[in-house]
Amino acid sequence: MLLKLENISKSYSNDRVILDQLSLEINAGERVAIVGPSGSGKTTLLNLIGTLDRPDSGNTIFDGQNLSAMNDNQLAQFRNRKIGFVFQMHHLLPQLSLWENILLPTLTDPVLQGKETEERAKRLIERVGLGGVVGQKPSELSGGECQRTAVARALINRPGLILADEPTGALDQKSAFNLTDLLVELNREEGVTLVVVTHSMEVARKMDKIYRLENGKLI
Repeated sequence: MLLKLENISKSYSNDRVILDQLSLEINAGERVAIVGPSGSGKTTLLNLIGTLDRPDSGNTIFDGQNLSAMNDNQLAQFRNRKIGFVFQMHHLLPQLSLWENILLPTLTDPVLQGKETEERAKRLIERVGLGGVVGQKPSELSGGECQRTAVARALINRPGLILADEPTGALDQKSAFNLTDLLVELNREEGVTLVVVTHSMEVARKMDKIYRLENGKLI
């Protein structure tokens, strides 16, 4: 088992309960979709899994490590090495080229820098179909190209888990289908676990399991 959430709870300052004693187990290599109405807490759950936020109570176990016991610096290092993120908006830095954006997660960790990482970046760029635009900046790319760049960036550090928050939400239908297929293919090729938050049942049906988040619980 790669990821285990044990009785996770999260409330906002107005005492509104978002997640209520929620538990979840995900095996290595699985593809999981989380669906639910707007405001149900899907992004909150993804942020907790990705250690971008902490639960009020409960434990997050990743590959045998209790993340709830880590301090902020330890979590930052863990997050950079073990988790890749793909958001609805690509969050590429506009002043950097496609190549520089993909290598950005490696800059804070000397262990991840060097020729081997650059070779991996080249392979990922070709794999996501962006070999011809490697020097261009985000403003010179289409929405689909920017999201494919974000996928390559998420994979550069060989994470065990990819978290995708509405990754197709800002794309046209064709680009959305292409990106979903790419994520599924990379899940198989890289052996990386994939958790996708989505409103799209077309995207969700490409996953191994579909959970619905409702009233703070996963169904």
